[in-house]
Amino acid sequence: MAGKKRNARGAGSIRQRKDGRWEARFVVGVDPGTGRDIRKSIYASTQKEARRKMTEAIAALDRNDYRDPCKMTVGQWLDVWSAEYLGGVKPSTAYLYKERIRLHIKPAMAAVKLDALTPHMIQKFYNDLGKPNGDKSGLSPKTVKSIHGILHRALQQLVAVGYLRANPSEACILPRVKKPELHPFDEEQTKAFLAEVRGRRFEVLFTVALFTGMREGELLGLKWDCVDIDACKILVDKQLQLEKGSKGNYVLVPTKSDKARTVTVAPWVMQLLRRHKVQQSAQRLQAGPCWENTGYVFTNGLGDHLAIHTVIKDFKRAATAIGRPDARFHDMRHSYAVAAIRSGDDIKTVQGNLGHATAAFTLDVYGHVTDQMKSASAERMEAYIRSVLNL
Repeated sequence: MAGKKRNARGAGSIRQRKDGRWEARFVVGVDPGTGRDIRKSIYASTQKEARRKMTEAIAALDRNDYRDPCKMTVGQWLDVWSAEYLGGVKPSTAYLYKERIRLHIKPAMAAVKLDALTPHMIQKFYNDLGKPNGDKSGLSPKTVKSIHGILHRALQQLVAVGYLRANPSEACILPRVKKPELHPFDEEQTKAFLAEVRGRRFEVLFTVALFTGMREGELLGLKWDCVDIDACKILVDKQLQLEKGSKGNYVLVPTKSDKARTVTVAPWVMQLLRRHKVQQSAQRLQAGPCWENTGYVFTNGLGDHLAIHTVIKDFKRAATAIGRPDARFHDMRHSYAVAAIRSGDDIKTVQGNLGHATAAFTLDVYGHVTDQMKSASAERMEAYIRSVLNL
């Protein structure tokens, strides 16, 4: 008696289930123990979608690249990913990722099965994030892009571990992020600001910020062993941050780029730091045994690091006094960069002092300054030509 005929590998059929869903079943091989066909099922809401999924699965079989659909939901995988795969990022970044997942990604997509996740579904999610919802405005394009970066990274890990063949977020189109306008202090505002903070508690800190371009956290985390007063150099290798989700717990972490840099500082600024160090020594003597020998350049009356909100509050007070209530602490960094470029520093030097990853990024941020300088140069050349030709 002839044996029972077996279906060919890849043979399949499609039917509609009682619950309304469409099921595509196909043969992936033969069980060597029983000789029976090994079948797999794929589910979809339409017959067309079921056929497409089955066609893709059969094509993968032909390439010997077939993987069983992942049974986890998006929410389950995000829990695994955020717990196990964020060890290489800064604590503040990990906190931000988890908050974005909790507030935005999970409410919309937690229940979706990973094998059912499509580019269109993710695209709609991004589009909806930018739309107003009741009395709440939509998220900014920059925030939507940040959320995409988190979801894309989590899904890419699925591809790396073999749970997905491709990342469905790859095909999504993100909203255009407008380059933010910069509002640095001009020369008159810089003079007014320095006059306003003269003699105040954070005068030296604000002055160093204006003339080095160091970030807020880099200044608050700066220690004396990184300051070479005689050589006029500052090593920037860490920053002080308020730990996200904590109650006033500060941590020292690497710089934003994770790379140390050395800034060569104007001698006048270093003399200011030299006097500041003498004043700090007097404070230490006055505090006696209560002084904490932390090594920070900028400290409170007992030698410990400064509180970020206290510094920001004093900065805002001074900025408002000179007619710039809109100014942010970070605008002093922009003020330094613009002043450096206008004074003749090349973009590569400015990039190095600011700690940007590439000169192209620096040029992208401050290109308008060089454009203005080119226009001024052209006007000077025009005046020269007219003088030479007696026009």
